[in-house]
Amino acid sequence: MPGYSLSFADKLRRRCYCPLCHLPMRDPVLVRTCGHRFCDICLQEYLSGGIFKCPEDDKPLDYAKLYPDNEVHTEIMNSIIRCTYQKEGCRWIDKLQNLPNHLQACRFDVITCPNKCTAHLTKANLDDHLEYLCPKRVVICDFCQQEFSGQFMDQTHAGSCHKEIMWCENKCGAKLERRYLANHMKNECHKRTVTCQYCSKEFLQETLQTHQYQCPRFPVTCPNRCDPAKIPREDIDIHVHEACPSATISCPFKDAGCRHKCPRYSLELHIEESMKTHLELTCDLVKQQQAQITQLCSALQTITQTTDGVFIWKISNYKAKFNEAIYKSNKELVSPPFYTSRFGYKACLSVFLNGNGAGEGKFISVYIKLLQGDYDNILDWPFSLPVSFTVYDQNADASLRTNLSESFLPDPAWKHFQKPVQTSESLGFGYPKFVSHEVLKTRDYIKDDSLILKVSVDNTKFIRP
Repeated sequence: MPGYSLSFADKLRRRCYCPLCHLPMRDPVLVRTCGHRFCDICLQEYLSGGIFKCPEDDKPLDYAKLYPDNEVHTEIMNSIIRCTYQKEGCRWIDKLQNLPNHLQACRFDVITCPNKCTAHLTKANLDDHLEYLCPKRVVICDFCQQEFSGQFMDQTHAGSCHKEIMWCENKCGAKLERRYLANHMKNECHKRTVTCQYCSKEFLQETLQTHQYQCPRFPVTCPNRCDPAKIPREDIDIHVHEACPSATISCPFKDAGCRHKCPRYSLELHIEESMKTHLELTCDLVKQQQAQITQLCSALQTITQTTDGVFIWKISNYKAKFNEAIYKSNKELVSPPFYTSRFGYKACLSVFLNGNGAGEGKFISVYIKLLQGDYDNILDWPFSLPVSFTVYDQNADASLRTNLSESFLPDPAWKHFQKPVQTSESLGFGYPKFVSHEVLKTRDYIKDDSLILKVSVDNTKFIRP
């Protein structure tokens, strides 16, 4: 074999390395004619190719000039090396000449299992292997005392011995042989899972009886003892309130005023006998509800009509209404009424799309009318709050909008601003020539066939009653 492929503790001198295998030389020989050194085997293999020249300088070789180099051999054999099995964990370090003796005793030397199980292992691991790991070892089961091979024990018998003592998997505290475990867990264990025969839910055996005191499907007797058949617990309330013939119930005309109560089975007889009374009670109830509805509608209308002094009115279908105003002279559109504030004045807008008076045919006329309100008796009269009208420019770009507005301060002497009376049919006060038809066409005052007007009442000086 070539030189020593070992782990040397210190680097050897250059003369100790074979030029052919580049390893520390094994059995070095010296060529006297040129002074070069080689492993004996490396040089023999080289010369066996028919080349009788020195591998280093190509000078002719003479077998008579080849001598063992005892000096280099001694130097190499006295070099300090590490054990061949240092990677397996051996920490031996000594002279190379002592390696054979060490390997005979090294516990990290790889050997084959004496049981012929194909395992290769170190001497240090042999005892553990033979006792615990070898598949061909002989093992006696601790529970059934039978002998098995290690392989059968590890792969088959271990964990399945029918005499092995086991804890119950339900954690009930019982210990028994494996062969009895299945029957115990199925039929005997007080912590086994069982199904309630009434609700089909699963519970522990030890809690089943407690569950049945609360089970929604457990059959119980009707509290009115109407029928010997038992009813699921969760259906009792429905049975008593909706079906039990013995349950005492109120007359269905209870809300109308009938105070009669009787068992359910006699209710139909009561209804037949009291038909006239029930009809009278129902008529009285309808009258009461009608009065309440009227009051609620009035209150709702008041709430929806209340503003903060600003009322915006959208006049849809403008083209159709404008054409109608052309053919019907003095055609007036009146807005829904509104309050200028909470507990304030009641008013509405009046618009003539084709004009009125001086503005007829060329302008839109806009007026504000004061109406009779719920709080007129506690308000200050005549009406004196500033009023302004606005028609909106509906341009999509807010920065380009140009709204048109007019405002006025009421004259206390005018009849339009006195406290309104029911017989008054005043036109109101406003502008016959508020905006011309031509101006309306110049911008987006009319868009999507709609015109949007706003009336603003300045409540700054309004004194709330």
